[in-house]
Amino acid sequence: MLFFQPRRVLTSSAISSLVAACLLTITSQSHAHGLAPVNGLLTPESVVQAADGKIYVSEINGFGQDGDGQIRVIDHGKTSVLVQGLDDPKGLVLIGNDLYIADKTRVLRVALNQPTASAEVFLAATDFPKVPQFLNDLSADANGNLYISDSGDILGSGKGGIIYKVTPQRQLSLLLDGTIDARILAPNGLLADAKGEHLLLVDFTSGVLYNYNLLSKKLDEVASGLGGGDGIVKQANGTIYVSDWKSGKVFRIDQQHKVTLIKEGYQSAADIALTQDDHHLLVPDMKAGKLDIIDLR
Repeated sequence: MLFFQPRRVLTSSAISSLVAACLLTITSQSHAHGLAPVNGLLTPESVVQAADGKIYVSEINGFGQDGDGQIRVIDHGKTSVLVQGLDDPKGLVLIGNDLYIADKTRVLRVALNQPTASAEVFLAATDFPKVPQFLNDLSADANGNLYISDSGDILGSGKGGIIYKVTPQRQLSLLLDGTIDARILAPNGLLADAKGEHLLLVDFTSGVLYNYNLLSKKLDEVASGLGGGDGIVKQANGTIYVSDWKSGKVFRIDQQHKVTLIKEGYQSAADIALTQDDHHLLVPDMKAGKLDIIDLR
């Protein structure tokens, strides 16, 4: 709630600031652990919650407009900007105290344990075998290996996607593309297991969820009919959730691979995340500029 001193004169710039602040306030405080939807975000694409409860959201802002992207922090109902000047930031993942960001054709890293946050280039476009077309999602295993999806010509032919693995020493290797397996079209959401033995991936073009065995190099279909598959998360009980960006839906996939629609009506459900308690799903609605919360209990 905002309190104003009597007889205070507000300038037009102050009024504008107050309006912007109101748009970014938590709309309800009735949710568990203070979680509630947030409105007024600037084209939110990905979200992740750290162990301390802070929620980080990538904001593309104007798509294709370099320099206007940023990472926002939501901390106990208060929002602030962590870093600015990014291009089109999408997938986020935490490794230790570092936040990694898929930013158009590069991967950035922000050390969260520093007094002042700044984004450094972890992988430049020239570090890849070929310049990425559309870096999209990130995932990591317990060994600190990073997995990156380049969705290729996702908005055109819907093909040309690649999945990479990067070690903590920045050694990059190509895991999958259309020449290795023709089913790889525009890979989007990724989810690695802790040991780095399995990688779940959902293809934006086909709407198919796959499991890739990194030991046997075998790609198996898990579920289909997921529309424009975007984000993937997996609860401790084995239940998987996938967002459908195209149709604005969120699906649940049980251990028998049965697909169930759990929520629809989003303008564009982007890269989802689980909260630290494993009970809530964070859903960025990109076109609506909103972060939604789904109670999974």
